[in-house]
Amino acid sequence: MDKNQIRETIAKRVALELKDGDVVNLGIGLPTIIPNYLPEGVQLTLQSENGLLGMGPTPAQGEEDPNMVNAGGGYITAVPGAASFDSCDSFVVIRGGHVSATVLGAMQVDENGDLANWMIPGKLTPGMGGAMDLIVGAKRVILAMEHTAKGNPKILKKCTLPLTAKGQVNLIVTEMGVMEVTDKGIVLKEINPEFSVEDVQAATEATLIIDENLKPMPLS
Repeated sequence: MDKNQIRETIAKRVALELKDGDVVNLGIGLPTIIPNYLPEGVQLTLQSENGLLGMGPTPAQGEEDPNMVNAGGGYITAVPGAASFDSCDSFVVIRGGHVSATVLGAMQVDENGDLANWMIPGKLTPGMGGAMDLIVGAKRVILAMEHTAKGNPKILKKCTLPLTAKGQVNLIVTEMGVMEVTDKGIVLKEINPEFSVEDVQAATEATLIIDENLKPMPLS
């Protein structure tokens, strides 16, 4: 699979997790394309932690408004009825448990649901931002991530990078499959038919629990 196929596969599958009426925060990068793949009729309210409830699609080139950006600095629009406010009020929404789900990328995740997604020691970083609040405040934490990085597993027995939060991840979606984090470990619930269970385990450091009702991952 090439990079675009991987991104599309992950985004399409995560989109199926989002339900009508959800308030959803999308992290930078891959998660921002998920609304392009929502099932017909599903209406979400997208939240941006810098102070917008009712985020719209990315504007067409040449139609960007420099005053309308998301938390990562990318250009956005607002849907009719959107509300803007300062970041303090935005974090009241987040910390108050009013976000149904947050979808984030990851550098590492482990079998305890610990997440590392903000820095690699020795490299410059813009900081953690609102990720630690979102991961703890959102009702559900979904990771949308490539299964490996340069051939190295990202789903580990124990994270080695500085943590964003401990024990908060609920679901992991990669190009290889869908995995649920449970108190017993990481359960492989769905598998991309292009891979075998052995392929997925070989690309994963953590020992996967194979669901007895393992299903093919929907690709369209």
